[in-house]
Amino acid sequence: MEFGLTLFTSDRGIRPTTAAVAAEKAGFTAFYVPEHTHIPVRRDAAHPGTGGAELPDERYCRTLDPWVALGAVAAVTSTIRLGTAVSIPVESDPITLAKTIASVDHLSGGRTVLGVGYGWNLDEMADHNVPPKRRRTMLREYLEAMRELWTHDEAEFHGEFVDFGPSWAWPKTVRKPGPLTLVGAAGNEKNFKWICRSADGWMTTPISEDIAGSVRMLRELWAEAGREGEPYIVVLDGKPVPEKIDMYRELGVHELVYGTPDKSEEEVLAYIERLAGKLGLDASASA
Repeated sequence: MEFGLTLFTSDRGIRPTTAAVAAEKAGFTAFYVPEHTHIPVRRDAAHPGTGGAELPDERYCRTLDPWVALGAVAAVTSTIRLGTAVSIPVESDPITLAKTIASVDHLSGGRTVLGVGYGWNLDEMADHNVPPKRRRTMLREYLEAMRELWTHDEAEFHGEFVDFGPSWAWPKTVRKPGPLTLVGAAGNEKNFKWICRSADGWMTTPISEDIAGSVRMLRELWAEAGREGEPYIVVLDGKPVPEKIDMYRELGVHELVYGTPDKSEEEVLAYIERLAGKLGLDASASA
């Protein structure tokens, strides 16, 4: 089992480049950032954590563009995987987004991980003309269309939300048919069937419960869907409790990911070092 970090990027506090360099040096194998293009001031959509219009963190309004941030991180790191936790692809143009992701993947030597979400903030998505009841279908088409661009010398796609004729587009992603794609969502049958059809694995949410039961369900549905191998599973953990970590390891979780505090650069760097020590990470392995 491997360990990663997620930084809720913003225009204040520690820079993603600084945090990622420290994470790689400490022995973490993955670094994740989130995405929100903007937050409408007046909203009807409830945040899944607060249950209302209140946001749990001001940084929701201040997030950096994830792929710009990861592109910068790619330039100052060499081994750590670069992912989104999570991005909202349907808020971008799919052809342009495919180019952006492939460019970061190319420049990083194939280190990108595409964590995606359906999107809880329907008001934000409405400003991008995303129909709320069709956003899952829209996301599926986006992923399928981008994979066509990442895989074929002459790519084309014809769907409800994405439609383009034979086209050339380079660079291609190192991994085929595209970066490892994880869906960050609640651990239920509906989401897992979607994952089994359209993604490579599951990323828990910060409020996920009965993760063990969800993992077993996902693996059963994966096998029933005729998928080879097993789904890649990333758990967003809270505090590094040894007994819980052992449970996740026995469960076959691939990665545990820990969030960084909203504090000064000095405090975040100290936290990363302490966390690595608690997890028993080998800093020399990343050298």
